[in-house]
Amino acid sequence: MIQQGDAIPSVAVKLVNKSGVIDGDSATIFGDGRVILFTVPGAFTPTCHNNHLPGYVSAGEALRTKGVNRIICMTVNDHHVVSAWADASEALGVVEFIADGNATLTKALGLDKDMSGGGMGTRAIRSALVIKDGIVEAVFTEDQPGQVTSSGAPAIVEFLESMPS
Repeated sequence: MIQQGDAIPSVAVKLVNKSGVIDGDSATIFGDGRVILFTVPGAFTPTCHNNHLPGYVSAGEALRTKGVNRIICMTVNDHHVVSAWADASEALGVVEFIADGNATLTKALGLDKDMSGGGMGTRAIRSALVIKDGIVEAVFTEDQPGQVTSSGAPAIVEFLESMPS
């Protein structure tokens, strides 16, 4: 699993933002400024849709005042599903999305989990990373399914408040 001090790997991804779906490279996307990446098991899934994503939408301004340039949500879904989720959640403009359909970046970060038992295949674990200029400053993961505590927006705001200016 990726750790503090590690560089974000270079992997081809699909970025979903207000401009649409853009082919990009993860190292470039996370390489400039402070970025919060939070990962969720799936678009439209109950905890992800009703708890994790809305927390970041609500905390967008608070995170920006703490020096965050971008907030990005990554899920192992295709870009069509992620685009629909971004629209339905009304998160665009606050949160950008990475559609990691084949779990390539998720696996490169070591944040993958086999959820085949529940019919979901390989998915991302629920986590949050604080990244500055492409280097991981902190990693937060959840221990229990359906739980959003250490990877939720309030915990990340608190973490950023504790950092020296």
